[in-house]
Amino acid sequence: MHSNRQPVVILVRPQMGENIGAAARAMLNFGLTEMRLVDPRDGWPNPRAIAMASGAAGQVLDRARIYPTLAEAMEGIDFAFATTARGRELSKPVHTPATAMQMARDHDGRCAIIFGPERTGLENDDVARANAIVTVPVNPDFPSLNLAQAVLLMGYEYGRDLLPAEPSPHHARPEAIALADRLEIEKLGDHFEERLTEAGFFFPETKAASMRLNLRNMWSRLALTRGDVRILHGMLRQLTRR
Repeated sequence: MHSNRQPVVILVRPQMGENIGAAARAMLNFGLTEMRLVDPRDGWPNPRAIAMASGAAGQVLDRARIYPTLAEAMEGIDFAFATTARGRELSKPVHTPATAMQMARDHDGRCAIIFGPERTGLENDDVARANAIVTVPVNPDFPSLNLAQAVLLMGYEYGRDLLPAEPSPHHARPEAIALADRLEIEKLGDHFEERLTEAGFFFPETKAASMRLNLRNMWSRLALTRGDVRILHGMLRQLTRR
């Protein structure tokens, strides 16, 4: 991810330290590390924010910059999105989070995403300083989003095409959770067939061939790991010990 181009997250007049900390966690989930705070209600630094941020404190909160006004917090920003359900009376383009963050990924300069205080959201004076509005399509009967949830949503949309598509990075899988190869599955099938033959499972004789075929087919359908195969061999040995 291009860290020099990642969006700046600006929290305007945030009220609760816990929400600032939770927003920092949400940012770092998606690789965002630059936070700016405008006139936080309870001052700064805030121990409640640090406690809530957990592992994001060092990478996000410790580097957060404080500004007295939003105008000053726009230092170095070329394009800013205001997240608000209001402000439609101002003549500005309105985007969904997905569209806005696609624009942010494609933008060559520095973008900012501006979030308002928890209780009231951004004022029109704040929105007026942004280039565009981002509005989340939510249930009209309950449109209220928690500050950290809003940050998480925007971070997700920004990172979705930049972060790995897999749930975890593509490292070599540990031996136990690597998928078993066809030879290992074949040997497992052989082991079961031997023990089940000894136990008289393939009966009557007229059906024995199709039973063996179905069992072999079942093993090949299962997505067994090498660890699974070892466990099944061990179970079979224990069950058939004399």
